[in-house]
Amino acid sequence: MAIAKIKLVDITSNLSNLDNVLTRFIDLKGFHPVLASEIIDRVHGLTSFVADNPCQPLLHELAEIDKKFELNLADDERRDIDYNFSEMSEYILEIKEKLQEEVDIIKELEKEIAKYEDALVHVKNIQSLDIPLDDLFECSYIYIRFGRLPNDSVEKLRFFRNKPFVFKSFNYDQNYNWCLYFTTEEYKREIDNIFSSLFFERIFIPDFVHGTPSEAITSLEEKIAAVWDKINAYKRDIYDISCGCSDKLSCIKGELLFLNRVYEAKKYVVGLGDRFTISGFVEENNVENVKGMFKDVKDIELEVAEADSDKRILPPTKLKNRWFSRPFGMFVEMYGLPAYGDIDPTPFVAITYALLFGIMFGDLGQGLVLALLGYVLYRFKGMRLGAVGVRIGLSSAFFGLLYGSVFGNEEILTPFYTDVLGFSGKPIHVMDADFTMTLLIAAIAFGSILIVISMIMNIVKLIRKKKVVEVVCSHNGIAGLMLYGYLLVAIALQMGLGIPAINTGLILIFVGIPLLLIFMKEPLERLYHKHRMFPNGFGGFFVEGFFELFEVLLSYVTNTLSFLRVGGFLLVHAGMMLVVMSLMEMSAGGGILVLVLGNLFVMGLEGMIVGIQVLRLEFYEMFSRYYEGNGTAFVAMNK
Repeated sequence: MAIAKIKLVDITSNLSNLDNVLTRFIDLKGFHPVLASEIIDRVHGLTSFVADNPCQPLLHELAEIDKKFELNLADDERRDIDYNFSEMSEYILEIKEKLQEEVDIIKELEKEIAKYEDALVHVKNIQSLDIPLDDLFECSYIYIRFGRLPNDSVEKLRFFRNKPFVFKSFNYDQNYNWCLYFTTEEYKREIDNIFSSLFFERIFIPDFVHGTPSEAITSLEEKIAAVWDKINAYKRDIYDISCGCSDKLSCIKGELLFLNRVYEAKKYVVGLGDRFTISGFVEENNVENVKGMFKDVKDIELEVAEADSDKRILPPTKLKNRWFSRPFGMFVEMYGLPAYGDIDPTPFVAITYALLFGIMFGDLGQGLVLALLGYVLYRFKGMRLGAVGVRIGLSSAFFGLLYGSVFGNEEILTPFYTDVLGFSGKPIHVMDADFTMTLLIAAIAFGSILIVISMIMNIVKLIRKKKVVEVVCSHNGIAGLMLYGYLLVAIALQMGLGIPAINTGLILIFVGIPLLLIFMKEPLERLYHKHRMFPNGFGGFFVEGFFELFEVLLSYVTNTLSFLRVGGFLLVHAGMMLVVMSLMEMSAGGGILVLVLGNLFVMGLEGMIVGIQVLRLEFYEMFSRYYEGNGTAFVAMNK
């Protein structure tokens, strides 16, 4: 239940050994490499091996060929072939040109078929015209145009009845009228303009089409069949070329995939003279595996050190939590990972989130449904939020058992408590008016305890980092804990037990001294580091410090009162379910339907709102006191 212990590993060898080292380095599992740029920028004289990767454009070409011609090239890496980028490039280009040439010819043939098919459609539509087409086209004084006209344009021809043309319709469908028109040479241009304005689409009948329309249909169908034979022949050629080159292209792709990883790994290599170094982090229990990868490599040094030993490099963070708290890591990652060496808040978040959600959304039936839904989402969809749903659903079910609430029914479990367990009634009566004030006070008390725990966690964190002044003087340190803790205890003793705990001496010790320490934190910090306490004068510091102190005191009050929402949402949930139960009683025949829909509505709406509100309490009321979230994630090259 903490941050995984990691080590810094430096792999150093001669430049002549670089390729040999890299071929093993890319296969390391659980290794978080450090970019060379992070080190070179901080040290003069170091060099980087980052360069243009010749594998990327070739892999891109292969991907295009593979996708376009469906070669289904394997993705298996190959390391046992001598490579030559020039030969690879030439072969890939040669195959691409051959295949593309065949494709281009097929495209031209397909255009030819499209032209023939358009003509075939029109000739079929004028099949009733039993006149040789040659006779029509060889007329000396009459010009004929075949084509199609939109149906709504046919009606508009009546506006041009006085024009010298003849219109003949042969067939029509839902959108077009298949037709011809003819006119004399003198009016040819005028009539063409008229039909063009009516969106007439002319169809050209190929020169090889002769005879009557019936004979022309036969000729066109034979021509289309002949072109299809050519296309199929070219497709067979493409298939033969693809089969002949696929094995070699697969070999080239496999080798390029391997070389690509080697070239990409060079961004982690730092050079100094004739030596190079690769730095990275591994989990402590994985160090021996890393050493084993290079045990038979000559002239290589592996230095293992503490993760924070090199101040130039920020150690990454890898969270390791047990089964219950592990899914709640998504909320921590959302805010920001803890820095290496800080406290992992995930277990605390898991416990507090589940408790707060259960208190605010307590219902035995709805909680079990939420847990079941979360299990399904996690089991079959792999959703981390589903795993969270299982835990908070069970928490809701537990608190629902205490409240005696099952799908909004507040009395169904009463016999269980009275007859089985022998209680006088339910342990907690949420809807009892006398319980409301107790509930709100309990919510504030629970929130105050969480704030105190957050302060203690912050003190532990500051002690680890050896920040002496902040440990003592911070409003979330010892001074803040004394002040806030005293006020809580004093109020509890005064209101709960009637014991007076507020007097001048206690106020001076537990209020005056902490306030003074909080007020003087920055000057004391500067004094600790042997700097001037008031570099800009005491007056300016006093004004600024006064308002900051006021803000600190205000934050104690607002953060504490913010936990009133815990009790408030519990009452809201109970109230909404009371409305659902009332509507069910009012519905004569559809009571069950109202109950089901009402529960689904409440679960969807309030479940989402409560989840967001609990997350807000985690981030603003607790994280803000002890957690920074400025770490970087541990990202291994190979899982």
